[in-house]
Amino acid sequence: QVQLQESGPGLVKPSQTLSLTCTVSGGSITSNYYGWTWIRQSPGKGLEWLGVIATDGMTYYSPSLKSRASISRDTSKNQFSLQLSSVTPEDTAVYYCARGAGWDTYDYWGQGTQVTVSS
Repeated sequence: QVQLQESGPGLVKPSQTLSLTCTVSGGSITSNYYGWTWIRQSPGKGLEWLGVIATDGMTYYSPSLKSRASISRDTSKNQFSLQLSSVTPEDTAVYYCARGAGWDTYDYWGQGTQVTVSS
């Protein structure tokens, strides 16, 4: 059974960088065919795909983030991370990590972590 767990600060000040880590257990982030993904849900809005790191380490991001996002991984710890720079209150959301198993298909999710951007 694959499990994902997000961790990181719940409060970030405007203009700072949001940093979250997803720890994966029960499966390797280097296993073929999966995309390790960050998704968020802002208050009153639907799910927003932020980006993905593939098993070969390639990364892809949502154009809406305008190059503010960076996804990296630590294979020795079986973790992948999201950094989002220059945050504003509009980045306030519940952030999820998930395993992508195909086009717009996610078979395992973390429980989500609330991040609030406020001074």
